[in-house]
Amino acid sequence: MVQWRCVVSVRIRSLVLALPLTLTACEWFTDFKRQPSIWTWEQVKDSTVPSRGNPQMSVPTTGTAMAGYQVSYGAFPATIDSMAGIPNPTPVSDSSLANGRKYFQINCAVCHGDRAMGDGPATKFGMPGINLATDMTKARTDGYIFGMIRNGRGLMPPYNRIEEMDRWDVVNYLRALQGLNGRQVEVGPLAAPGVTGDKVPGPSRMGPTEPAPFFKPRSVLRADSAKPTADTAARGVTR
Repeated sequence: MVQWRCVVSVRIRSLVLALPLTLTACEWFTDFKRQPSIWTWEQVKDSTVPSRGNPQMSVPTTGTAMAGYQVSYGAFPATIDSMAGIPNPTPVSDSSLANGRKYFQINCAVCHGDRAMGDGPATKFGMPGINLATDMTKARTDGYIFGMIRNGRGLMPPYNRIEEMDRWDVVNYLRALQGLNGRQVEVGPLAAPGVTGDKVPGPSRMGPTEPAPFFKPRSVLRADSAKPTADTAARGVTR
């Protein structure tokens, strides 16, 4: 009799403990049909923080003007000449020229000078003055100048820290300094030394810490496949 009462007591306690779970409709078995998941490169919920960054040496989904497997990064005249035919994809606009001025001041003016006349402050310490406003440089194509920034040559090191979309802005700005695109541009430093904010480049847009534009895989089957997510729209990236 005592043993039977103990069994009943255990069963009652089990039912009492299971009651809250039953009332809250908690599922014990989901058969893996419904579970938290995230697509590759999808940002977490409403945040712009990606699930992970791009792998090293990955190919950007935005494309590249000249991939490394097409033309090497060697600092040779023939290598740079081979990029002379690359068309400039960036229209000359106020935003392009402003961005070009920023990168020119940070990377180029120290040797070439504020007006690209070859009188930068580095020339006071033995650096030869390389004038970019000569007729010979003016005759170079935009693609050639892009290649020089990409590969470097002679005394000029490669400036791959300037990302591709910004390199074309530098080309546009240089053309304005050369008087070739009919635009008047401001020259000189953007701000006093040490000033940051919008006076210096922002985070990398193609590096391994930057997420690739995310498109849901099933979207390619629908008419709205060309619509970017909120994260890609904020970057101005389209499919």
